Amino acid sequence: MPQGTYVVTKMSASRPIDCLLNYEDPYVQPLIVEAFQRRLPASSFKLIKSPEEHRVGPMIQFGAYEALDFEKAVEMPNILINAYVIRKALIRKHYLSTTVSHWIAKHPESELKDHVKPSVEFELDYAEFLDDALVEAWELQEAFQKNAEKDPKDREWWILKPGMSDRGQGIKIFSTEQELQEIFEAWEAERPDSDDEEDDDDGQQDGEKENADARGDQASKNEHEGADGVDGVDSSSIKVTEEKKEYIITSQLRHFVAQPYIHPPLTFEDRKFHIRTYVLAVGALRVYVYKPMLALFAATPYGAPWEKKTDSDGQPDLRAHLTNTCLQDSDQREGSVRAFWDLPDTLDASNTAAHAELAGLSGGWKEHVFSQICTVTGELFEAAARGMMIHFQPLPQAFELFGVDYMVDAQGTAWLLEINAFPDFRQTGDDLKGIVEGLFAETVDVAVKPFFQLEGAKPEGTDTLKQVLDIDLGRR
Repeated sequence: MPQGTYVVTKMSASRPIDCLLNYEDPYVQPLIVEAFQRRLPASSFKLIKSPEEHRVGPMIQFGAYEALDFEKAVEMPNILINAYVIRKALIRKHYLSTTVSHWIAKHPESELKDHVKPSVEFELDYAEFLDDALVEAWELQEAFQKNAEKDPKDREWWILKPGMSDRGQGIKIFSTEQELQEIFEAWEAERPDSDDEEDDDDGQQDGEKENADARGDQASKNEHEGADGVDGVDSSSIKVTEEKKEYIITSQLRHFVAQPYIHPPLTFEDRKFHIRTYVLAVGALRVYVYKPMLALFAATPYGAPWEKKTDSDGQPDLRAHLTNTCLQDSDQREGSVRAFWDLPDTLDASNTAAHAELAGLSGGWKEHVFSQICTVTGELFEAAARGMMIHFQPLPQAFELFGVDYMVDAQGTAWLLEINAFPDFRQTGDDLKGIVEGLFAETVDVAVKPFFQLEGAKPEGTDTLKQVLDIDLGRR
């Protein structure tokens, strides 16, 4: 059994574990309860409905971030909780960018350099100050200069992502400074004219920041945009209307990240997709990748970024590029979420030379992609734990499930897109609910049982929950 990465709890065999299971999600809640009932001996635990029912002895809290009693868990070593207090080094895009760049600078041989697109970070309040915001964005400036005299099909294209938005809000594609300027000007056009409204919004922004800080760094229940989903603050804490949605993004979420756009992506049935991987982090620190993964498809057939389309309102139509199912109408979601391992085993070898190479891989292209995901995920968590210790603080008495998104390009390279805390499991749907059900069952064996020293503990992982990192951060 790994040493130093979990808490050894001394508990009376006659005292059952108090289990406060309150995830506040009707899709997930019954799956968690069922996992505990199936994987734990009936005599080893007792379900409770409120923290007040727990007096002394072992306890697990498995619930929404805001409902967790972090202070009590830190003070009492026999209480296990399902979230770390601080993990913004992973779940906020501008912090994640820093995590990766710092790690690569110290470890030039790192696998991350070949699986994470370099990011350009900047802050912007008003479109008129874009020039100032990009003063130190050398990579963007260089790209703009090279693109200036090129035809659109020959340019390097970029994707813009607000650092703390969610559910695909604010995702844009651009190749020139003028296009980037027009994006911000279009958002700014939605700004309310009333000074009173602006003052109210400023006050709301301050309040939301304060609330977010009080929560530690809760991630939103978000999903991905396809070239990158978005996370950060809880979407429910931002009061938006359809008319003001883009305005909210620019005025309240001032951190932006730009990355080279992944083109061409691997497609099936001419549609782009991204892979949702569920990752379990335990204690300080073991990390596991759940092999049953999801493939989330865009709503419409893929087209190159320079093949611009518009919707019925004359706005850019990015549905071919965004694989975030939150952005799709109910009639478009049919077939948009699939089990990754159910995707075709073979690729059209006549399509491209890259496909021909992938088609001939030993074990198949899917095993090739999964192997990359495992390697990158393990190193990424180590980079955050060792290189960003202020912004990622694993607790020995905690575990957490993350949704990690990857995009596969036409050459079969898996590119990290983002990491989401408290992922939206509901996007899996009813047909694939068994994937989520299995995840919670494995979590009980790998995270819960070892902490409470119960029979059947599997800290080394399982066939479907593969261990990709085991380090001792010296936290007890």
